[in-house]
Amino acid sequence: MKAALALAKEAFDDGEVPVGAVVVRKGEIVGTGRNRREKAKNALCHAEIEAIDNACKRLGGWRLWECELYVTLEPCPMCAGAIVNARIPQVYFGAYDAKNGCCGSVANVLELEYGYHPSCQGGIMEEECAAIMSDFFKRLRK
Repeated sequence: MKAALALAKEAFDDGEVPVGAVVVRKGEIVGTGRNRREKAKNALCHAEIEAIDNACKRLGGWRLWECELYVTLEPCPMCAGAIVNARIPQVYFGAYDAKNGCCGSVANVLELEYGYHPSCQGGIMEEECAAIMSDFFKRLRK
């Protein structure tokens, strides 16, 4: 989660909503991502999507069944769907997202009647992950 938080800080410094994500296989980071929606002007540029894309390219396949995803904010519906489709078995996230979170806060896409059901654990380094989000939006309001 520390590596994901470092990516969130990069996003923060770049004026993006500070979300970072890493895909890990057997203890090694194989994919990284951070929010880039504002700069890219693209709704698909979420941290999780970028990390999954990077991991697929590095590992040479779309099935990430030996991997874990660490992300600083609870995944949204799009990202939760990508997690299911990539067959990632375990997701860890930091801060809960009461407005858009789809790993339990608003809905739980990971538990829908799909053929694959990743496990999910939230609240990992929650204070740090929530603080960077709070600081970002305080700065934005100024």
